[in-house]
Parts: sequence; structure tokens; C-alpha cells
Amino acid sequence: MKRTIIAAACVLLAGPALSQSLGEKTGVNSALGVAPATADFVKEVAISDMFEIESSKLAEQKGNAQEKTFAQQMVTDHTKTSSELKGLVSGGKVQATLPTALDSSHQSKLDKLKSANDKDFSSDYNSYQVSAHEDAVSLFERYSKGGDNSALKDWAGKTLPALKHHLDMAKELGKAPSVGQSK
Repeated sequence: MKRTIIAAACVLLAGPALSQSLGEKTGVNSALGVAPATADFVKEVAISDMFEIESSKLAEQKGNAQEKTFAQQMVTDHTKTSSELKGLVSGGKVQATLPTALDSSHQSKLDKLKSANDKDFSSDYNSYQVSAHEDAVSLFERYSKGGDNSALKDWAGKTLPALKHHLDMAKELGKAPSVGQSK
């Protein structure tokens, strides 16, 4: 009987933490505009940075000239944000665990890019960059408005303009410049 009560208490106490993680994982939080839990935010950002860096290193080798320029910027900027996030965690300002590897979803996208031919690489890379930056902008906007760690909330707000710029740049990938026409 005592074990049953303890087990039930553990499930009840774990419920809110699990629901936050599930909400972030399923996109429910994003759809509702709910800020992610700090641990979820840190995990999502770290994985996103790893994916940006690794996929953009591939683009520096396999991409066209426009993609190579964009990729260099992504490697530089996401290496910087990754270092800043690690500093917040290791400095004790943020209590969270940083993942050391990509999740299966991002790893499968990276594997697809590694094996893609030039045309497919460009199409996939460009598409992944737009969706990754749309997700990042949403994540950072929600955390900067409603996150529960003030240092991380400030950092998210300061990082957001660069991510919005990345999204604008990503949307231009693959668009041929108009020859002889001014915009």
C-alpha cells in the first residue's frame, strides 16, 4: 500500500514536468504561444545550434555560392549562440542539462543532407533552414516574453533579432536574382 501511494505521488509530481515537455515536443505550446520550460528551451536551442552548425558545414562543401555564403554566417552565428548558452549553464545562471548529440529528427535530416546530390541538397538545405529558423524565432519569442529564468529570458530577447534576420536570409535561398530589374 505504501509503495502504491509513493508511486502515485511520483506520477502526480512528474505530471506538470512531463506535460510541459510534451507540449513543447508536440508543438502545442507553440500553437498556444506558451513559453517553454527552461529545460525544454535549453535543449531545443542546443540541438538547433548543433544542427545549424553541422548542416551548414555540409553546405560550405556541397552548396552553391549563395548557400556557401549563408552557411558561413550560420556557422559563425550559431557557434556564438551555442557558446553563450553553454556559458549561461556552466556559469550557474541557468539550471539545465545541455544535450551532447542531435535528436533523431535532426540527425535524420543531417543524414539526408550528407547523402543528397547537388540539386536535392540545395532543395533540402534551403527548406530545412527556413523551417528551423521559423521554429527558432517562435521559441525565442515565446521564451523572451514568458520564460521563467531572467538571465535566459534576456539572452533570448537579445538573440531574437539575429534569428529573424537569419529567417529572412533563409527565405531568399534558392531565389534567382532578377536580371535587369530593380526591386
